Amino acid sequence: MARVSQEHLDARRRQILDGAALCFARNGFHATSMQDVLKEVGLSAGAVYRYFAGKDELIAAIASEVLTEIRGIFDTAARQSPPPPPDVLLGQVIEEVLDLRPGMREGGISYFPRLMVQVWTETLRSDALSAVMTGVYAEVRAAWVSVVEAYQEAGMMRTDVPADHVARTMIAVVQGFAAQYALFEEVRVEALQDGLRALTSMRRPS
Repeated sequence: MARVSQEHLDARRRQILDGAALCFARNGFHATSMQDVLKEVGLSAGAVYRYFAGKDELIAAIASEVLTEIRGIFDTAARQSPPPPPDVLLGQVIEEVLDLRPGMREGGISYFPRLMVQVWTETLRSDALSAVMTGVYAEVRAAWVSVVEAYQEAGMMRTDVPADHVARTMIAVVQGFAAQYALFEEVRVEALQDGLRALTSMRRPS
């Protein structure tokens, strides 16, 4: 019998992960059954269990991937020199998040933010995923501290606020947008950018 190529095995594993991710984004990790996943990917139970021992293993694999993908987007954005203003930079990050996994778009809506929220929730019940999340967040925060320091050195941002505090806030803006998008869907990136510009232009009344 001919051996199955590694390329074929990798493609099949990718098919399972992508189909399961879409199921989980639609209905959540725990309301989705393995039968739902099998139906989505169009494979037999034996074919899927060859790669994943069960749903928990599938959840862990998808959650780890999501965290890695998000870290990659933040890291790439942080390497821009000089960095664009915060409203532009955060807009770029959010656009890339929405463009991740084109197969997770239905009716023009990206399901990826919904998957992000599911992953965040899952880290609250899984020590292993919590450790991964903590490591990713520390790396992202460190990268964005360097962005804030570049703003401060260029005279674009006040220097009396610790760079780490600003970096945490910028990350929180992206997280908050993802949560709003997952909940309400009609939220637009341009609205967030407009809001940031208005907030950063405030002056104390004389």
